[in-house]
Amino acid sequence: MTRFVVTGTDTGIGKTVFSAALTGAIGAHYWKPIQSGRDDGADHDAVIELGGVPAERVLPEAYFLETPCSPHRAAEIDGVAIDLARLALPEVAPLVVEGAGGALVPVTRSTTYADVFAWWNIPAIIVARTSLGTINHTLMTIEALRARAVPIHGVAFVGDEVADSQATICAMGGVRQLGRLPRLETLTRASLAAAFAGAFALADFS
Repeated sequence: MTRFVVTGTDTGIGKTVFSAALTGAIGAHYWKPIQSGRDDGADHDAVIELGGVPAERVLPEAYFLETPCSPHRAAEIDGVAIDLARLALPEVAPLVVEGAGGALVPVTRSTTYADVFAWWNIPAIIVARTSLGTINHTLMTIEALRARAVPIHGVAFVGDEVADSQATICAMGGVRQLGRLPRLETLTRASLAAAFAGAFALADFS
């Protein structure tokens, strides 16, 4: 089955925008198992709007927490006990699953997202900035996933082209560059779809 988990090197780097574009492009279902914080809306709303994904293909979160911080702490503050069994991967395909923050963000006090990815055992797509610091952050993410035997599908860069950094990450990390989503002056469903189509090959996600 065609299923991917989208993770990142940090928070706020464009995982949801990339996930929206990918979900829409391959006609997938979308699932964000844990949403932390309601003030800026749910990430699934952005996927519906930007990716043109029908609401019926967006799966409900296992946990929708009020506090906008790491899931482990948000759950504690909200008085919620996260049961890892509720994070079992849905048996639907194609499917795009989005993590929160980076790969080592804690889901509980003893479990990181990378640990959950290892349990799922589906290919991970790492979303990485092209800006300063990305080599270190991306290579560490690759090492964290490999240490848990998480299969890595490739890296999707977001931002202006920095060819040497992108090539260095892929060569040293032994991963492929799936493409680069450029900065968009106006972020709309149409502009995102066009940018994704111009930067990524659908055959890489089949």
